[in-house]
Amino acid sequence: MRAGGGGKDRSHDPVSFVCFFYLAFHQVLAGSSGMGVRGWQWHDAAVVIFRLLLLHGAFLFHLATSESFIGVNYGTIADNLPPAASTASLLASTSIGKLRLYEPQPDLVSALAAAGSGISLLLGVPNSDVPTLAASPAAAAAWAAANIPATVPVSAISVGNELLSSGDPTLATQLLPAMQNLLAALPSGASAAPKISTVHSMAVLASSDPPSSGAFHADLAATLDPVLEFLNQNGAPFMINPYPYFAYASDTRAETLAFCLFQPNPGRVDAGSGLTYLNMFDAQLDAVRAALDAKGYGGLDIVIAETGWPYKGDAGEAGATPENARAYNGNLVAHLKAGTGTPRTPGKSVDTYLFALYDEDLKPGAASERSFGLYKADLTPNYDIGLAKGSNGTSTSGQIGVITPAPPQVTTQPGMGLTPTGFCVTTGALPGSTQQVQQSSSCYAPVGAGSRRAHAGVRQLVWFGVLLGMAIVAAK
Repeated sequence: MRAGGGGKDRSHDPVSFVCFFYLAFHQVLAGSSGMGVRGWQWHDAAVVIFRLLLLHGAFLFHLATSESFIGVNYGTIADNLPPAASTASLLASTSIGKLRLYEPQPDLVSALAAAGSGISLLLGVPNSDVPTLAASPAAAAAWAAANIPATVPVSAISVGNELLSSGDPTLATQLLPAMQNLLAALPSGASAAPKISTVHSMAVLASSDPPSSGAFHADLAATLDPVLEFLNQNGAPFMINPYPYFAYASDTRAETLAFCLFQPNPGRVDAGSGLTYLNMFDAQLDAVRAALDAKGYGGLDIVIAETGWPYKGDAGEAGATPENARAYNGNLVAHLKAGTGTPRTPGKSVDTYLFALYDEDLKPGAASERSFGLYKADLTPNYDIGLAKGSNGTSTSGQIGVITPAPPQVTTQPGMGLTPTGFCVTTGALPGSTQQVQQSSSCYAPVGAGSRRAHAGVRQLVWFGVLLGMAIVAAK
């Protein structure tokens, strides 16, 4: 999915590949079951499978080399950042496909162009520039001419960062005019023109627990609703900064840590939708989707403009360790690469920008604020999450690169009674909550609950393996 909407090209992603392969496999099975009538032979089946492998030969190469949906933030509240050329070289050595700049960085843009990195930019307009852009179309045009580079692709421009949560009420009323003026300053009809959006914090949500209850603060409607309509009319994404780390900081139980780090856990059931969540990232993302759906803007794409985990903190900052930071970011990358989507929107990709490329040593506040960097100023990693080109993830301890499969999503049906062979969840902590919520009326099938259809699926998978093996033999 490109930042700005339209959806990701599905022609070579894992979902389209598996669907195409699976449908063709069913055709092979149908033919084999009636061999006496249609004359199918197992050799014919092997030939079909082999041809499918050839048709999708480009798929594996595409998957191994392209991570255009993974980005990183470049923060500058520091006095020890490496030279622009060194940063460009570092990025070119990774599978990172996108870079978020909080303000124009001409030197870094020039270095990226010289390095031929192919990285696209999410370019930021500082909050301090928003009033000027809002007040004058000419000022917006001048900003665009001076700061939108022609040497590297710019997928989107964020007008301000977490502006509606900044505490400055005057900025909120100036946001939409600034976005409108900047859009008007772009070349009309240009297909490659960047999308104009803005980045929000999770504080714009009045409710996110459970995810299906996601809703925006009612008192933001006067400023947020027109912005949502602007995004909808112009095919621009809704951008937001979810941080499971802060959810864990308010609920430091071991099971919550596993839930936040994409590690094995029993899952948490959304009583409103009946969907089961295995990680906080998906729960937070689906809460945002629910809020957009409630406003009538379910078609908007979402971009995760920031998310990360600190590797160090003060004595009272639970969970801020290198092991947890590595687990969160590494498993998040693996989750994104898997293309599984979320329980609410399975298989839907989402551009995600990790926070951050480097530590920002001049940031005020707790030690964790200065400890989100993936890399040190000397360009060595604070921890390895498998971002180097050609890497499939690290193989050391932890859950890096390991994603627990999502359990079957079972929604209870009124009047149907208990689910056969299921078990009732009488109490459970919903995503993002420290409260035990009674769910005595809800009954859900366990992860391992079987059915005739499930057993049939297993048999089909066995036959699939047999046919694939025959295809390999036939190819020799």
